[in-house]
Amino acid sequence: MSFVSDKQPEGTGEPTVPDDVWERFARDSERDIRDSAPKEPSARARMVTERLRQQDARETERSSRRNARKNTQRTARPEGWRTGPTWRETDGRAARRRRLWAIIGVPLALAVVVVAMKPSLLPGDPFGTSADASADRTPLPAETAAPTAPPSGTNSGSPTRERPFAGSPAERWADGAAGIVVPKATAVGALTKDQVATGLRQTKNLLVGANLDRATLRGARPGTAIAVLDPRQPGMIHDVNRRLRAPDREHNPLALFSRFDPDGASLVGDVVKTRGRMTFKEGKDASVAIHADYTFVYPVSPAGGKSTVVTRTIVRRVLEITLLDPRKFHVTPGRVTIAHFAEDIGNSACDVYDGFLHPQFGSATAGSAPPTGPTVDPYDRSRDIQHSDTSDCGTVSRT
Repeated sequence: MSFVSDKQPEGTGEPTVPDDVWERFARDSERDIRDSAPKEPSARARMVTERLRQQDARETERSSRRNARKNTQRTARPEGWRTGPTWRETDGRAARRRRLWAIIGVPLALAVVVVAMKPSLLPGDPFGTSADASADRTPLPAETAAPTAPPSGTNSGSPTRERPFAGSPAERWADGAAGIVVPKATAVGALTKDQVATGLRQTKNLLVGANLDRATLRGARPGTAIAVLDPRQPGMIHDVNRRLRAPDREHNPLALFSRFDPDGASLVGDVVKTRGRMTFKEGKDASVAIHADYTFVYPVSPAGGKSTVVTRTIVRRVLEITLLDPRKFHVTPGRVTIAHFAEDIGNSACDVYDGFLHPQFGSATAGSAPPTGPTVDPYDRSRDIQHSDTSDCGTVSRT
């Protein structure tokens, strides 16, 4: 082990550190002590420091008061307070709403009342409350039995070229031949199922050719209808030709065919409304008796196609068709024999026997006689028409 002594070495007589080094060390130490000694701040610095301290104190005090108010309000507010503003805010908003209602709400309320009383004032009838829009246009199911009452008379509206059946019960009827539904055939009497089906089909062809064929309706010869008739039926074809060639009171083709004078009226659109029923049963001598009862509604306008006036002529026809056994009777297979026919025509000039229908467009047609018969509803299919009585021309209650 060795020890270090703090004594100077003996025998030299001179300090170990030179004098200039000690002087430089003394100066540096004095400067460092002076620079590191704390200094008293100036008067301006003390003012700024005091102002900042006071501002921090005030902010701390305000923050404490806000927190105190929040705690007080949180405990004082009832349950559900988050659902709306304070009562003073509500009172101010309510006042603004009352002023806005006075400016806008009252006139708006009056407009709503007026529209509720008369919805047709709105353009385009957005609620569908006009007379035409309120009419029920749902198609009726096929007629399977004789009606017990005339159709409802609640339909409103007037016929136009765009809606020629407006205001008519026929608006819900079937279109054209679709309204003539052929029942399912069965064997009856001496005739087979196929023979009955042919007779039913030919009865429909007769109705279509006589009442729906466009050429027939425009006054042409009803060739498609005549082709269905049995030429062996005594006097039938001859009688038909006589009616068409030289019509008169006793030989009126309208008893069998619907025909319009092309110089007096033209059909509106391509649709004729049809409703009725067809039935069959066993007849005399093991024959088949087919009963057909149909009403046809024709929308028409004055000839020329430029008039906006539209009316309707309604024709109801009842046919009794007989199918005879060709093995026992002198008949033509596949043709029909007319045993009875009757018609009821509504809205056509009285006492005009030129072989054409003459619709009335608001006033009596020149040269026609005024109606002398009772007023009837041409849409009433619940009443029977037993025979054609051309001398009894009545008035229709509606078209």
